[in-house]
Amino acid sequence: MIDQPDSLPVIENKRLAFLQKYIGEHMTESISPVGRWLNGKLIDIQEGSMETEFAVREDMTNPLGVLHGGIASTILDDVVGTMVYALGREFAYTSVNLNCDFLHAARLGEVIIASARVIRAGRNIIHVEGVIFNEEGKIIAKCASNLIQTSFKIPS
Repeated sequence: MIDQPDSLPVIENKRLAFLQKYIGEHMTESISPVGRWLNGKLIDIQEGSMETEFAVREDMTNPLGVLHGGIASTILDDVVGTMVYALGREFAYTSVNLNCDFLHAARLGEVIIASARVIRAGRNIIHVEGVIFNEEGKIIAKCASNLIQTSFKIPS
């Protein structure tokens, strides 16, 4: 469970409960258009953590037939963003930075897993980390990101 700043009320998290209904399914109904395109399979989502599986498709690769770095960054950004959305905060958050490291290649047809976790959830800034790894546990890419609260109130 994520520590909430003392001044933030603890309320029922309907977004987390809603997303948990989709565990084991592809994210074809994601509210994120890019999330629908990525079409990951939700493995798990809890308060402050998320894990999603992706198949590396041809339209995700570079000319060498490996996962494009921009797509790896997109996967990480979408997974950490969805996880922060699932925290149930009143206002939307947006990334102010996304620092990615690319450590190994993921090849066309390979299944990869993206996981995200909250490191620190402050009132205005939430610090997160994400990792993409293959089925053998080899790290493909990792990121650290800070998301900041916007003035956009999320409809309930």
